[in-house]
Amino acid sequence: MQNQTRIIIENVTPQLDGGAFYIKRIVGQSVVVKAHVFADGHDVIAACVKFKHESAKKWQEVRMTELGNDEWQAEFTVDKQGHFSYFVEAWVDYALNWQHGTERKIQDNQYVKSELLEGAEYCEAILKEVTAAEKKYLSEAIKAFQDEKLYDKAIQIALSKELHHIFEAYPTRTLANKSHELQVYVDRPKALFSTWYEFFPRSASPEKGKHGTFKDCEKLLPRVAAMGFDTLYFPPIHPIGEVNRKGKNNATTAEPGDVGSPWGIGSQYGGHKATHPELGTIDDFKSLVRTAKSLGIEVAMDYALQAAPDHPYVKEFPQWFKWRPDGTVQYAENPPKKYQDIMPIYFETGDWKNLWKELLDVALFWVEECDIRVFRVDNPHTKPFYFWGWLIAEVKKKYPDVLFLAEAFTRPKIMHELAKQGFSQSYTYFTWRNTKAELIEYVEELTKTEQADFYRPNFWPNTPDILPYALQSGNESIYLHKYFLAATLSSSVGIYGPVYEYMVSEAMPGKEEYFNSEKYEFYHWDWSIQNKLIAIITKINKIRKEQPSLQQTNNIQFCATDNDQILAYYKFDDAKQDETLMICSLDPYYAKQAWVQLPLASLGIHAGQTVKVVDLITGNSYHWDKEWNFVELHPALPFHLFKIYK
Repeated sequence: MQNQTRIIIENVTPQLDGGAFYIKRIVGQSVVVKAHVFADGHDVIAACVKFKHESAKKWQEVRMTELGNDEWQAEFTVDKQGHFSYFVEAWVDYALNWQHGTERKIQDNQYVKSELLEGAEYCEAILKEVTAAEKKYLSEAIKAFQDEKLYDKAIQIALSKELHHIFEAYPTRTLANKSHELQVYVDRPKALFSTWYEFFPRSASPEKGKHGTFKDCEKLLPRVAAMGFDTLYFPPIHPIGEVNRKGKNNATTAEPGDVGSPWGIGSQYGGHKATHPELGTIDDFKSLVRTAKSLGIEVAMDYALQAAPDHPYVKEFPQWFKWRPDGTVQYAENPPKKYQDIMPIYFETGDWKNLWKELLDVALFWVEECDIRVFRVDNPHTKPFYFWGWLIAEVKKKYPDVLFLAEAFTRPKIMHELAKQGFSQSYTYFTWRNTKAELIEYVEELTKTEQADFYRPNFWPNTPDILPYALQSGNESIYLHKYFLAATLSSSVGIYGPVYEYMVSEAMPGKEEYFNSEKYEFYHWDWSIQNKLIAIITKINKIRKEQPSLQQTNNIQFCATDNDQILAYYKFDDAKQDETLMICSLDPYYAKQAWVQLPLASLGIHAGQTVKVVDLITGNSYHWDKEWNFVELHPALPFHLFKIYK
């Protein structure tokens, strides 16, 4: 039978799929809860949001405010990692309803002696809950309400703000109703703000023709730190299969000396819990991780769930792979791409429980053995969604600091589902968004829809798999503005280097793939090179660390310009104590001029009020006292990054 209540609670937000998944925040952020709350008739109602951390025994609450049209809102702050639960509770507030009705009768010059006696009952009902001072006030109220000789004093008390505050603070929640419980998962700040750099460890050697080692990588850490990166991501560091090993440029037959693809994991030297012998030992890797941490860098490992034909799993657990009737196995495919050196894991195996346990053990091995707290997950969209939900939850039960980046360039709903299952960050379509209209539409989708509550974007202009056509020109201005946009539109950004900063742009004909790809061979890089792009990337990364408005993604507002080649956007931190304005030219060949409209209402200023804007890239400053302001940008430095002073 339906519980007796008069309150309706509908459309509680934020929530995902009716509460099937949790929303996401980082420590210190707030959750703004909205709901439609109403009752029959015209009685005064009240509502609150109750919330608590999973480790807490008692619920905290914050009262909701009516916005109009039966829409209510409240906000609470999440102050520690882990799961928080929250729900909306609402009730007819009979005491406040009494006070409101009595006030209207008094204003109509009605005699309210009977109503005052009712008020005494409401006061008596909460005497045991209030403070000593409040109890004294209520006792005087009860006496006045019950004594007709004190009628004038009773009316004053009945209309008083003091009585209103007491009734509001100690509501009697008769026949209250509540929504179902929802959850928010709270991560550490790095889940929202991170700056990634990727390079191949085997290309780290200072000697030409020599395979790089972890020790060589350790020597490059100061360079990575100096450029302002806080996350160093390595492609798989495990032994590489020798059977069906790929040759240069993805050749199906390897020549003597070909090193193969790091994603072809497993050989006679071990599998997912081993390191490639030419890179070094696990102890060497531990040393690298410790040194990186001392420089403010976390090492992110590639978590790639696949096996080369000679991976130990193939012999030890053949049931984890799908075999054809003729005894062969289907290699991995992502048409038209073929990966003859990789055997996909058969997640539909009858032995799936042991398979899942082993894959969890792989992740926990690197967390516990080498203090890894960040994983970049390779092609998660080719594995079951519920597996990821389970694995991420199991890891975070023991190690809530661990973050997972989903490397999935696929259909939107699939990318969204991975994020809902628990991935901390996600690759995006930014790589292919080039025009002003495309960029605005995509960022608005990420930040102004329900995606803002669960999908944390990480903007990469390039990856070892993707050399987009825009970068194949080798035009410096394009490389400059693509990194600027990635680093200021999104709070998480990454590049594959030193390919990016050296503007390597030779592609496979007609494809968005690097020619002589580092995926199939090791390179010798001159890591001592300094150029303009490196200097600008370093400057931008430094600014990102200093400006809280750039350490989040969702607080963004695009500004009008009169030039389709000029993109302008305003960002601010939650407290609006830091505000920035980015203006970027998308034309890599010609100077562009535009009038840019300041978002006066969002800035809280009016036309004619002067604001100072300081370009944090160049140090130049300007004083603007108009709503529309003129800018000119050149391909040599195609953007402004203004800090706003009011």
